Amino acid sequence: MDTFVKNKLQEWGLSKWIPNFEDEEINEQSFYLLDDGLIHQLIPKGGPRMIFKGKLKLLKETQNPPSNQEVVAAPPPEDKSMTPPPSFHERVNFPPPTPLPSFQEMVDSPPPATQSPPPSFYERVNFPPLTPLPSFLEMVDSPPPATQTPTTQEMLYSPPPVPSTSDRDDTGKRLLDPKEETPRKRQCVISPDSFSESVIRAGVRHTIDFVTEKLQNKDNTRLNAFLKDKIKDLMTEKRELVGVFGKTGAGKSSLINAVIEEKELLPSGDVDACTSVMIKLEANMDTQRYEAHIEFITPEEWKDELWSMENVLDEHDDDYSATEEKISALYEQDWKEISNGMDNKYFKEIPEFLQSRKKIIKCDSAKELAEKCVKYTRNYSNVEKCKEVKRQYWPLVKCVTLRVPGNDLLQHVTIVDLPGTGDRNKSRDKMWKEIVGNCSTVWIVTETTRATAEKESWEILENASSLMGNGGECQHIHFICTKSDQINDSDFKSRDEVRNRVLERNEKAKRGVMKQFSKENEIKKHFSDDCFKVFTVSSKEFLKTKYLERDETEIPRLQNILKDLNDSHSETLNYVSGARGILSLIQGTRCMEVAGKKAEVCKELEEKMRDELDKVKKSVEEAHSAFESHLAEGVEESLRLCDKTMKSILEPARTSGSSFHKILKYVVQNNGAYKSKKGKPKNLNEKLSSHLTDSIDAEFKKTFPNESNSGPFKNVIKEFSLNTETLIQKHDDVKLQLTFLKTEEDKLKLQLHKIVRDRKKKIYSSLTDTIEANMKTCYDEAKEIRGKDSLLKMREIIRTHVRATRNTMFEMAKMNMLTQLDALKEEILKKLEETLMESIELALKTDSDSFPDVSGELDNVTKYYTHLEGRPEERPGPSN
Repeated sequence: MDTFVKNKLQEWGLSKWIPNFEDEEINEQSFYLLDDGLIHQLIPKGGPRMIFKGKLKLLKETQNPPSNQEVVAAPPPEDKSMTPPPSFHERVNFPPPTPLPSFQEMVDSPPPATQSPPPSFYERVNFPPLTPLPSFLEMVDSPPPATQTPTTQEMLYSPPPVPSTSDRDDTGKRLLDPKEETPRKRQCVISPDSFSESVIRAGVRHTIDFVTEKLQNKDNTRLNAFLKDKIKDLMTEKRELVGVFGKTGAGKSSLINAVIEEKELLPSGDVDACTSVMIKLEANMDTQRYEAHIEFITPEEWKDELWSMENVLDEHDDDYSATEEKISALYEQDWKEISNGMDNKYFKEIPEFLQSRKKIIKCDSAKELAEKCVKYTRNYSNVEKCKEVKRQYWPLVKCVTLRVPGNDLLQHVTIVDLPGTGDRNKSRDKMWKEIVGNCSTVWIVTETTRATAEKESWEILENASSLMGNGGECQHIHFICTKSDQINDSDFKSRDEVRNRVLERNEKAKRGVMKQFSKENEIKKHFSDDCFKVFTVSSKEFLKTKYLERDETEIPRLQNILKDLNDSHSETLNYVSGARGILSLIQGTRCMEVAGKKAEVCKELEEKMRDELDKVKKSVEEAHSAFESHLAEGVEESLRLCDKTMKSILEPARTSGSSFHKILKYVVQNNGAYKSKKGKPKNLNEKLSSHLTDSIDAEFKKTFPNESNSGPFKNVIKEFSLNTETLIQKHDDVKLQLTFLKTEEDKLKLQLHKIVRDRKKKIYSSLTDTIEANMKTCYDEAKEIRGKDSLLKMREIIRTHVRATRNTMFEMAKMNMLTQLDALKEEILKKLEETLMESIELALKTDSDSFPDVSGELDNVTKYYTHLEGRPEERPGPSN
């Protein structure tokens, strides 16, 4: 590592961040060029970063950058033919500033003494005034200046030209110029390798902003509007969801705190409390404060819960005690003593609840935020604890989002601490289902000593498997065994003996979990062995190693998984690729002399597109035929076993009549769904549709795989291609237009994968949704039943309805799913054809010399693209 940088960080008390500077290859020269964005990446913590910026500013004020290395671009090659085309900035013929002040002098030059608005960056770099300013056409058409002094922007963002070797001897050493008595000073050339990807993206964005500004001054033609839309489309943010399940006391909060290295963010270690609401954790990249965004259920939903407490639930029911617990937490008294539960006096501290808006809390530390959020997230079973916390608002909370300042692991990843089986409240339950269905990774947390025998963890996984698998987008299930360090160390004489015993037990636990997974047939219908990984972690040992090395705690492996999910490399590559395509189109519209060639290429592309669309259509129709056949079998099975299914639903074994009466009463009140505080959830609609879903599960998994290396419909969308790369070799004259079309094709396929991923969830759930819609009539009738023999009457209403409608109900579910599949096919074909035809037409059938020459900008962005594409980031992936 650069000695200067290391010494400065040690001198400033920032030794902890030395590895980050080393990873980014920051040397003495680039140290002086650090901007806020890169400093934020190098030092994510707010306090140390402010110290660094203050020290760096002071250093810049007391001395200039080293004079023996000038920050200039590489000299132009001797061979004039090798000189890269001038950029738009160069062609507008700004008079070259002579002499050009140093970078430090430019940045630190004082603003004018007048009270005029603060000067812009470009004013502060002291460009000479343009007097007189030539017209736009004169600037564009004028030849490039004889000498091309690089601007500050070009020095920072422009990759150097390919260096000439004509001034070197056979050994590779540079030959002296005859006029030189001594060698020239070594120049510090800024290349793509000199910057992190965040800086590259910032540079490309700066270029695109410049081009956007130029487009604003053009006529509002169809092509101009098209380009503006494409530029807007560049700004997309990818976000992955990691869902975390686990029973109370399993160590979820400690695990999350350790993984994101925020020791005091989530309360942990309190056996008298449990997390009662969904908690999302995201990065706050806007400010240096910790924030909590609290979303409440609606006042109407709370009224429904109060009504249910009074009119539906029985005081001997488990759900009665759960609802009573909520009411006691909020009102601090027995619910029977409350005359008006919606009185404003109960909500003085949370007016946002009555106004149906979010409450936002901002703090300077994680500990302070955690203390302020306790009443919104934690349920205290201990009476004394309840008195300490006083009124608790968690019964009214739908979700809490905690935003952590500058946390790179959470920049494009949201971790969600989830209850195991959803919620009785409809809006919370709907959000729970949406989040579980959107998780690309799921962590199941349990204690190491109970990993195999713990039934609750496996039940959580089984109950959510269809929602995560065929009904979702989950690619990875990580079974995380916590507290792996807990062992009676008094039986061992040395640290090594304890360490060996812990590691031995951890391996045994992993084998036991994998063996149990092989027996879980319901889960394996949706997930293969490759999707399932086991980790044995110790948050305590990670924070303060006593027996294990940090890597042996396996927390770093989980951190690497989050880094991989962030995947900033592919995001940067996609952004730069899109920018390259846009610049290619702008530059290509200026090439009006190849009209005949464009027509020829256009014809080839249209023929190729028709062939590719036929392949897509054929593949989707094959899937449709397969599903139709499987669903026909499912309908037949549903009819054959309908009476048996209804008996298992309406007359469950080992359940007394009085107990089931309460359950069925709740089921009809909630359109067929029942969620208890204890035990597995029940859903009458899912039970009726189970033979239909069973019939398609295998085919559905094959048609819509969740794995990232596979695509829907046998990869037909992934393999869709207009063959532009081959056409570029054949028609070099229209290379720019074909480059744009290639980037459009790649971007369109990514969009289609997202559309298919979201739509397949609705297609899969449509079977149960159709059954629920059909059953609603009998649910509405049954929930009006009161008094004597109400259980028998409710059973008879449901049984009679199913017998009367079963011949059409299951067939209707089948047809609804196939109809949605047809609609998806039409949307895919329409989007492919319309989007690519418009792109082909504007790229190859539209010419305009009114657009600026962006050849220089295109050349720079292309070099960045080539650099990024040729060197993908390598991250360690999860392994057993």
